[in-house]
Amino acid sequence: MKESSSRKQGAPAPCAACKLLRRRCAEDCVFAPYFPADEPHKFASVHKVFGASNVNKMLQELPEHQRGDAVSSMVYEANARVRDPVYGCVGAISSLQQQIDSLQTQLALAQAEVVHMRMRQYSSSPDCASPSTGGRRSRSHHPKSPYNMDDSFWS
Repeated sequence: MKESSSRKQGAPAPCAACKLLRRRCAEDCVFAPYFPADEPHKFASVHKVFGASNVNKMLQELPEHQRGDAVSSMVYEANARVRDPVYGCVGAISSLQQQIDSLQTQLALAQAEVVHMRMRQYSSSPDCASPSTGGRRSRSHHPKSPYNMDDSFWS
């Protein structure tokens, strides 16, 4: 359990939770290790969304080694709920998923464009000259596709 330097000297400094709730901060306060007095906004947003009683119950039901992570999650969710009261974290996740989808589409288009450019470069390179033209390039309007098995397709 973290203790502030003023607690060690005997004068208990209330944690952010006890300060907001206007109560005496006991030595065994469940909030003190996770809501220090110098970060009052953390408990204020958690209290606004979940309520002090519910946060107290949640913390007491968890083993001590999991409480820090639980508080971090509650603070994140509470801040998300303050920004977006309807969707909270789900709204943020949904927005990020839409960004991922959009970026994947852009990537696929860019990759297709690269393939198209390589195909154009392949069809215009001197190595594509046909032996029947004596090393000269064919005057066909359509380039041969390396993927096309039927040579008569472009003729």
